[in-house]
Amino acid sequence: MSDDPRPGTTHFGFRDVPVGEKQRLVGEVFSSVASRYDVMNDLMSLGIHRIWKRYFVATAQVRRGGRVLDLAGGTGDIAALLQGRVGEGGEVVVGDINGDMLRVGRDRLTDRGMVRGLSWVQCNAQALPFPDASFDLVTIAFGLRNVTDKDAALGEMHRVLRPGGQVRVLEFSQVTADWFRPLYDFHSFNVLPRLGALVAGDEASYRYLAESIRKHPPQRELQAMMEAAGFVRCGYRNLSAGIVAIHSGTRA
Repeated sequence: MSDDPRPGTTHFGFRDVPVGEKQRLVGEVFSSVASRYDVMNDLMSLGIHRIWKRYFVATAQVRRGGRVLDLAGGTGDIAALLQGRVGEGGEVVVGDINGDMLRVGRDRLTDRGMVRGLSWVQCNAQALPFPDASFDLVTIAFGLRNVTDKDAALGEMHRVLRPGGQVRVLEFSQVTADWFRPLYDFHSFNVLPRLGALVAGDEASYRYLAESIRKHPPQRELQAMMEAAGFVRCGYRNLSAGIVAIHSGTRA
């Protein structure tokens, strides 16, 4: 991760902004891109994000009848996959701080007939409105890097997990192959913003998303943060040469 921000500020892409401002700015980004978010994900990753998400859910530690919290649940991709894992007797609670993203996801899954066992809650990952030890699994996919206080969010995930429960984080990470980094950087800072302008009518938001990836803690640093939050048996698995990584931890 790049240099720490000045006291009283935090990263918003490559800019340092007052801590209290980041939540509003991130909210504006996702309200802007909500309706075209999945289309852009397909274009940005050539559809590979769907494989990452399927693997993320398929390897999660959850049984039928389990209760799962999916944070930054956005347009419902992860929730739809999780519903198949927990079955009719289970429950998936989708939490997202952005109401526009939640509405897109809820409407999409409702149109697909996916209603039973799903609930939608607008909430802040840094202060979850759930009792202690109330979930068997907590997931967050492509959302942690947008949280202002990641340590607080990880602490809340630990709090709401039951003993033996698992946390899973799917997030863009640090590319491991030196030869691939220039190509990845070109795609991130040249192709991605132009796609955002053409498809979503919003170049600035997709430039922010590319910058936010570079400011996110790399693999070992995020693992250490999870350990500091109280998780045990922490580890990570790189996918696609470290473009993304899956981090896991367990509440003792």
